[in-house]
Amino acid sequence: MRIQIINGPNINLLGKREPSIYGTVSFEEYFLELTGRYPDVDIHYYQSNVEGEMIDKIQEIGFDFDGIILNAGAYTHTSIAIQDAIKAVTAPVIEVHISNVHARESFRHISMISSACIGVICGFGLDSYRLALEALLVKK
Repeated sequence: MRIQIINGPNINLLGKREPSIYGTVSFEEYFLELTGRYPDVDIHYYQSNVEGEMIDKIQEIGFDFDGIILNAGAYTHTSIAIQDAIKAVTAPVIEVHISNVHARESFRHISMISSACIGVICGFGLDSYRLALEALLVKK
């Protein structure tokens, strides 16, 4: 099974960025833990701060991979283009957020991409990615 994790803007700053919200662990550290926990799953990781590059990645792998775990960051709340990319591909996509976006600023309560995803997981810290992976494994 091949799974692609795609992280959007500012996720490259995990471990440094607002640790009271996002914790002190970098995504690279967490990714090593996640891949170690699931050695039989081929998990790929991609991060970009650029909306178009994220769309390019979705299109690149969206017909060949078994699933996409997508944390679009702030683009979640603004990007119809990412929604369109998700709808265009055949791989199931799970929207993930580290924080509980519904307990934060009101503009974070609306997602432009949720309707194109098979599910949404938020508020469980970095463990949200593991929960999304588990959901894709069950869907298999």
